[in-house]
Amino acid sequence: MAVAHSHSNGCCTSKGGLRLVLVMVVVVLLGCYIVGPPLYWSLRRSSSSTGQASCLCVVCNCPSEFDLSFSLGAGLTNGSFTDCGKNHPDLNEEMEKDIVALLSEEITLHKMVANESLEHTNELIMSARKSSSQYQREAEKCNTGIETCEAARERAEEELVVERRLAELWEKRAREQGWEDDDRRSYMHKH
Repeated sequence: MAVAHSHSNGCCTSKGGLRLVLVMVVVVLLGCYIVGPPLYWSLRRSSSSTGQASCLCVVCNCPSEFDLSFSLGAGLTNGSFTDCGKNHPDLNEEMEKDIVALLSEEITLHKMVANESLEHTNELIMSARKSSSQYQREAEKCNTGIETCEAARERAEEELVVERRLAELWEKRAREQGWEDDDRRSYMHKH
């Protein structure tokens, strides 16, 4: 008796094998994503230390006797180190600012952005109003044209009724005078 070997094991089925492969791919990608950049930079630093340095290193002598880590509130940090960056004029100027000046500058920048946005919005509103006014004038012209055409159509219908009556009257008089149509088709009988 031959017994067929069943593949009931989860990793041997096509779905289980596919899941296993996908999990392994995700683990490898996450590993590359997490470990890759630090490994790259450490290798780059070690390779640049053997050759010439491409930039000058800035020496920062920050005394450890000062405890500069005090709490300023949620999301705010004090980055004002007294000795760091004193040789760089732009950086030195930024580092000398206190937290109030930085927040004041931030608020001023937000106000400028808000004012520019408001000005742009007002320009768009004025443009929309001009376009709306122009479209309204065009619509009024169209309505006037439609009313004129409707009045002309009504006059034409009235004139057509009058013309039909006159034609019937003339045909009636002609018949009274003895005129007969050879085809026996008169204007009255057509319509």
